[in-house]
Amino acid sequence: MDRDDKRLTEYLLNLGVNAVGHTQKTYLGHLLAVERLLEAAGCPRGVCHSGLFHSIYGTELFQGFTLPLEKRDEIRELVGERAERLAYLNCAMDRPFFDRVVQEGAAPARFRDRLTGEEVVLQAEDFDDLCRVHLFDWLEQVPRSGQGWAYRRAAYRAMAHRLGGPAKAAFERVYAAEPAG
Repeated sequence: MDRDDKRLTEYLLNLGVNAVGHTQKTYLGHLLAVERLLEAAGCPRGVCHSGLFHSIYGTELFQGFTLPLEKRDEIRELVGERAERLAYLNCAMDRPFFDRVVQEGAAPARFRDRLTGEEVVLQAEDFDDLCRVHLFDWLEQVPRSGQGWAYRRAAYRAMAHRLGGPAKAAFERVYAAEPAG
């Protein structure tokens, strides 16, 4: 673990995320696993850091730990502007809207913030990296998730196909392990 990773992990430990449960493991364990999956897929450091903080403000489904939005500047200082923005977008995502955009594949990519109601156009690179963070978050936990294998499957498949390469291979590998029946 390099100095930067150690600093980020210590920050999360100081928040107490290791005491929070998340899909049959600790929240910290899940965050670290998402970051590792992004690293294994060859993502840039900033995208990996956004994976480590992908649900820091809470998401539509996960409210087990929510850092107040007033802390965004602090997180931005820690992980960088783009990584924090990707993490925020993942937290603020209106999932049904996002799923429609991914499945339609139309450009430019749009995003609706469920917290503000604002709809924005994202640059293709930002949208793709948001897809990466969101997809690898789900792939890390789907085998343990109470939501089940069918949850938003078409949208996750569309993300994997949009991204191709390591993302598509990871999707296929994880879903190949789906129990029969």
